[in-house]
Amino acid sequence: MVNIDTVYQRVLAFANKEQRGYITPQEFNLFANQAQLEIFEQYFYDLNQGARIPGNDTEFSDILSLLGEKISVFEIERDNAWVRSVMATVTNGFTLPPDMYRIGTVRVGTAPVEMLTSKQFNAAILSPLTTPTAVRPIGYMVNAGFTNATIGKIIVAVSGTTYALPADYDINLSYIKIPTKAVWDYFVVNEKALYNTNSSVDFELHPSEESELVYKILKFAGVSMAKPDIMRAGQGMEMAQTQQEKQ
Repeated sequence: MVNIDTVYQRVLAFANKEQRGYITPQEFNLFANQAQLEIFEQYFYDLNQGARIPGNDTEFSDILSLLGEKISVFEIERDNAWVRSVMATVTNGFTLPPDMYRIGTVRVGTAPVEMLTSKQFNAAILSPLTTPTAVRPIGYMVNAGFTNATIGKIIVAVSGTTYALPADYDINLSYIKIPTKAVWDYFVVNEKALYNTNSSVDFELHPSEESELVYKILKFAGVSMAKPDIMRAGQGMEMAQTQQEKQ
């Protein structure tokens, strides 16, 4: 976790230096969540790149171990009771979790579900050699990048004649969730916004991301306020940190 007030105060300190501008709490919250999402999404690109680089046996410097530690806070395991109560049953399947970013493993009982494309799924259902069973279930996702208008769902089959998963089968799911929305909340005293610790929400990112959050928020603030000096300051510090991490 990264304390949101610590980040907010650091951002204000940089932005207000030499009277360069003021960032309102509303603006900060918008920039803060954009920054958190960018850092979060970068983990998966870095993970892909890090997998191509030989690791090392140094306890605290292996890149894949570090990325795994940062991502682990977003890893979610859901059991059958949760799936069937929260992932509402729809035609031939279940709705996807509303906070899902990437799916991990789907299991029927202890058997992992082989996730296919819809075309592969339909072909497998029709072939006697590939038709699903309870020990070799298959599935696919529909509208994985769903919106409020297009609900995503997951189809799981344990036989060639039944697409929807019967109620007597346990289904378990692991996935990576989207970061919780960060909020710097406040109350007003003498026309001044004061931090409200009771209703604010901290960043879910690893503590090592505090500086990166500050730099990215400064960059966004500079663009929004048409303050090139603030934007350049944020960009410069962000680039310096990125280069340090890659060394």
